[in-house]
Amino acid sequence: MPTNPADSQVMGTLYGSDAMRAVFEETAFLQRMLDTEAALARVQAGLGLIPEDAAETITAVATIENLDTAELAASTRQVGYPVVGLVKGLARAAGQAGAWTHWGATTQDIIDTAVVLQVREGLALIRAELIGTIRVLARLTQTHRRTVMAGRAHLQHALPITFGLKCAVWLQPLAAHVQRLDQLRPRVELVQFGGAAGTLASLGPRGLAVMERLAAELGLHTAPAPWHVARDGLAEAVSFLGLLCGSLGKIATDVTLLAQTEIGEVNEPYVAGRGGSSTMPQTRNPIASEYVLAAVRGVQALVPLMQGAMLQDHERATGPWQAEALALPQAFVLTHGALQQAHALIEGLVVDPARMRRNLEGSGGLIMAEAVMMGLAPELGREAAHHAVQHACDRALADGLTLVEALAQEKVIAARLDRAAIERLTDPARYLGSSEAFIDRVLAAAHATL
Repeated sequence: MPTNPADSQVMGTLYGSDAMRAVFEETAFLQRMLDTEAALARVQAGLGLIPEDAAETITAVATIENLDTAELAASTRQVGYPVVGLVKGLARAAGQAGAWTHWGATTQDIIDTAVVLQVREGLALIRAELIGTIRVLARLTQTHRRTVMAGRAHLQHALPITFGLKCAVWLQPLAAHVQRLDQLRPRVELVQFGGAAGTLASLGPRGLAVMERLAAELGLHTAPAPWHVARDGLAEAVSFLGLLCGSLGKIATDVTLLAQTEIGEVNEPYVAGRGGSSTMPQTRNPIASEYVLAAVRGVQALVPLMQGAMLQDHERATGPWQAEALALPQAFVLTHGALQQAHALIEGLVVDPARMRRNLEGSGGLIMAEAVMMGLAPELGREAAHHAVQHACDRALADGLTLVEALAQEKVIAARLDRAAIERLTDPARYLGSSEAFIDRVLAAAHATL
């Protein structure tokens, strides 16, 4: 039975995705090791290091069905790694050709390369889901480019913005994450082949050729030298997942706050029964946002584990390497699940422009104080204008007036602005600055990734 809810048949529907679990499940990991052993045999046969017919046989039998799981578990418990038992099972299935398995390789070569093959597949899933999320968020941004709402600072009304600009702020880092992902992949998707101490001494002068051809056979890149104890690539991959989750968490946080009963400007997509309470029939809890946030915390807690595992001793490490397995698969599973939740949330987000407008007007126009101050500054000077508008705001709050009413009662202001001018200055739709230009720039950056 799984102890991690992300691997559970029940709770796993909330924490992760079946597609990513399939990439990192144990049988997939074992098969990737077998794939690496088979590719190694083919490459070495091509270089004349082992017989061609041996490579053909090894490739034919390098399937998970030829491993005895109980025997492999017993060997792993005894040895500390699964590769010895795996090679034993593969060699037995290959018969006489089995004598040529694992030629010149070491345990970590096979495990690291198998992990990289999984990571490559995992990053492809992340990229595809990220692109889908960018598409729906770009549409939402465009749809609401002129939907005026209150911008908030310290949870207080600050200045008017548009919901499209808020969406653009959500979208901007997602587009940047596509660039980060594409840039990091060549640094992560590296074959590992170095032998016992990273010298490939057992293969004599042919070691480098085997490494390069093995990479080509598996569709991977090569590092200048084996990276047994240089773990920056895998650490970067999980660190990237932490960054991506942080951006998803920002979206989920905003949606959760905007969905509060007292604000009610957006709601998660309505599905009968989803987000309901066992005791309160009226509730529509932001359940997708909650699980995005849970996944974010989980992934970001795993980033230090991966980065800490970079502190590896000498030519082969005594423990940090093994710690990576505790972090890397779960980080991928949780991130993909968070992306799927965010994608669905954004695609079906229920936006209430009328409620946004009512909330915007809820302060009696005080949100437009800066606009009035800037309008008066050329006449009074910025400091005097700030003082006059602040005095009007204080009066509005004390006497229950609207900002327009309070401004009209300020002699220094009324002497320079008539009622019509004050109303123009306090119109939120007239004080959106470069919002549309920023939206255009973000959409252009997003579309460049598609």
